[in-house]
Amino acid sequence: MAYSEKVMDHFANPRNVGEIEDADGIGEVGNSKCGDIMKMYIKVEDETITDVKFKTFGCGAAIATSSMATELVKGKTIPEALQLTNQAVMEALDGLPPVKVHCSVLAEEAIKAAVSDYYTKQGKSLDTEIENK
Repeated sequence: MAYSEKVMDHFANPRNVGEIEDADGIGEVGNSKCGDIMKMYIKVEDETITDVKFKTFGCGAAIATSSMATELVKGKTIPEALQLTNQAVMEALDGLPPVKVHCSVLAEEAIKAAVSDYYTKQGKSLDTEIENK
């Protein structure tokens, strides 16, 4: 199974690792089948993600996709972050082996779970916010 240089770089040198103590939203997703667990933390100001960090327990592809997902949503508005797809994460990493595509799905789901948590803390519903956009 061959990984792209970008996957290897994000695995060896992951960006935005850690947690945000006073995060505005926290999302945790996991896949017991492969054992990957991702936790994303977001800080939001004026509907823009000003900081994002992650903690991932999993394989190299899971760490790389978490890292790339944080890079793709940092500085974006909440609606822009909600547009993130696993396909965009994979393309930004120059692809993933078919057996590792699920890692990019988890990264997308973790970002959306963090945004959902942010909306819940604001007394809003993610589904309602999406419909209103």
